[in-house]
Amino acid sequence: MDAIVAYIGTINGVVWGPAMLALLAGTGLYLTLGLKLIPQRRLGFGFKMLWRGRKSTAEGDISPFNALMTALSATVGTGNIAGVATALFFGGPGALFWMWAIAIVGMATKFCEAALAVHFREKDALGNHVGGPMYYIKNGLGKKWKWLGVLFAIFGMLAGFGIGNTIQSNSVADALESTFGIAPLMTGIVIAVLVALVLIGGIKRIGDVAGKLVPIMALFYVGGGLIILIMHASELPEAFGLIFYHAFNPAAAAGGFAGATIWAAMRFGIARGVFSNEAGLGSAPIAHAAAKTSNPVRQGTVAMLGTFIDTIVICSITGLVIMVTGAWQSGENGASMSAHAFNIGLPGGWGQYIVSIGLAIFAFTTIIGWSFYGEKCTQFLFGEKSNIPFRILWVLAIPLGTLPIVDLGSLWLVADTLNAMMAIPNLIALLLLSPVVFKLTRDYFNDPINRLEDK
Repeated sequence: MDAIVAYIGTINGVVWGPAMLALLAGTGLYLTLGLKLIPQRRLGFGFKMLWRGRKSTAEGDISPFNALMTALSATVGTGNIAGVATALFFGGPGALFWMWAIAIVGMATKFCEAALAVHFREKDALGNHVGGPMYYIKNGLGKKWKWLGVLFAIFGMLAGFGIGNTIQSNSVADALESTFGIAPLMTGIVIAVLVALVLIGGIKRIGDVAGKLVPIMALFYVGGGLIILIMHASELPEAFGLIFYHAFNPAAAAGGFAGATIWAAMRFGIARGVFSNEAGLGSAPIAHAAAKTSNPVRQGTVAMLGTFIDTIVICSITGLVIMVTGAWQSGENGASMSAHAFNIGLPGGWGQYIVSIGLAIFAFTTIIGWSFYGEKCTQFLFGEKSNIPFRILWVLAIPLGTLPIVDLGSLWLVADTLNAMMAIPNLIALLLLSPVVFKLTRDYFNDPINRLEDK
């Protein structure tokens, strides 16, 4: 097992090396400039389309609102709680800066992913709308590029069992055991049963559950974090100073913190930022392809909100709470660091309950969201007949993640590696299909009829 982990670590060092970070950041920056900063300038418009998209009669399977909630259900998870803490542990305060940077350009990436997913989506044999990188590669780039779509589907199918399944159940089991003394396997079995009940209803049930759970839990977690930040408002200027300073200067060892180089801040900030908001991975457009929408650009403006809410709002709150409470120097790592920070920040031990309950709900919604992504990747490879077997395997894998077979660090390593393998085919497709998105966006915002409808 140690040899396998070491081998995966070697691959991880390559796929998350300078070339990969440059590809992620460069693609996001290129798309941002090509769209003339529309994702950033039209943030308010995106929220307007989201509110209007609660109900829609356009062609599709779920409302635009529920499509975003499904995508958010998959992105808002352990990355927002454990992932941010891991980035600070290995990369220091400067990692937060690079997390913000990749999120800002990632808004354009997510916009393009969703727009292409709707534009090139198709109906499967069951009458459901399906889309995502494998479909916009096949239908947008032509049959000679289908192999690239197959590669994405393979990596997406495998990555789901890491980023969207075993890591989630492992993190929840660890948090609930330390807070409430619940046996890890019991946590895994309960989650598996609840997930199975949701998956019976397919994408419509997933969308309905996500549409209700995600907003409630996000407000619950964000509310607790904001209370801590208000209580520690005097420490915020110093926290921001450390973040911006150490983004470009090494962070020296302090307290339980071992120190970090500038490269570590960049690497872990960008990697954990992408792990959290998934901009560039190609996962979210699979959900947005099912949206009831008449225009791909409208869904693109809704989709870009996912990156903003996930990283600029939720990850920032986690990171700042860790900074102002001094928990980043405690020597703790992962969800334990976040729980420690919330515990310091809130009197009476309420902090650990907010983190543990928040982590449990976020991870549950991530598991159901990623089940849809994995299922659609598997369906692309093996057809509709693979859906039920996939769901059975998915449910069985949940409790396996809670068993002490491999440690959390190894699971994160595998997930990080598979994420990068997913991103490569998707980023290539985004660059090649960028003229299509630029034209769709230009035509939409220059059309006077659209301007009247959007008022």
